[in-house]
Amino acid sequence: MSDESPRLGIVLMIATTFVFAMQDGISRHLAGEYNVLMVVMIRYWFFAAFVITIASRQAGGIRAAAKTEQPALQIFRGALLATEICVMIGAFVLLGLVEAHAIFACYPLIVAALSGPILGEQVGWRRWAAIGIGFVGILVILQPGVTVFSIEALVPLCAAIMFAIYNLLTRFAARKDKAATSFFWTGTIGAVVTTCIGVWFWEAMTPGDWIWMATLCVSGASGHFLLIKTYEVAEASAVQPFAYLQLVFASALGLTVFGEELATNVVIGAGIVVAAGMFTLWRARATGRG
Repeated sequence: MSDESPRLGIVLMIATTFVFAMQDGISRHLAGEYNVLMVVMIRYWFFAAFVITIASRQAGGIRAAAKTEQPALQIFRGALLATEICVMIGAFVLLGLVEAHAIFACYPLIVAALSGPILGEQVGWRRWAAIGIGFVGILVILQPGVTVFSIEALVPLCAAIMFAIYNLLTRFAARKDKAATSFFWTGTIGAVVTTCIGVWFWEAMTPGDWIWMATLCVSGASGHFLLIKTYEVAEASAVQPFAYLQLVFASALGLTVFGEELATNVVIGAGIVVAAGMFTLWRARATGRG
């Protein structure tokens, strides 16, 4: 891997986080006007078409992409991610982009905490300390006992837990399946699950919102394509810290477009969470264990 590869990977990751942040903003708009399940369903139709098109152009075609020794795991992964997306978009509507993303930013800490029981990886005391500090940051954001606790704040936290488990199961699946196989199952199973539920919540959309819906679909596929390219040219450990920029981009969008407020406790808490997450990534890269 050339010296330029990490730099290109970083540029691609920054572009990925920007696209995903814009996608979150469009999702928030559409989910505020229409049923969340319908919005996610249409998004998954395009996503499924995207992964099927990619699979059909690879060696062996769709049959090779779908081949797996662990179908139950792949089905559960796909269904879990689809559910997480619905929950997180609901959080955008309930809390706004700023606070929802600030809480969701703890998911790498949850990944680190659960990597032991799920993957059998060793987590050292330094990373456990960082995990503890990170969740102190979540408490700073939530402010339990200081103000009237908002039950809605648990929604992005649930999404973070689900996304962390999805990430761990993806790593577990990678022991037997190729990334292309997991990607194929993610898109197709998500489309099946969301269609089975979302079709019952269909609502007529205005022509203007169909344009936003089309933009959402294209941005989703573009974001995943950029992410694939990111990991093709650079190691995950080198670019993963830059994934936190999605919090910055989404917050800027929430402040400028949706008129959200930036509370002091959210800024401080998010800073603690991100710092703790960066440390766990650094330890994982430095030691290879914990």
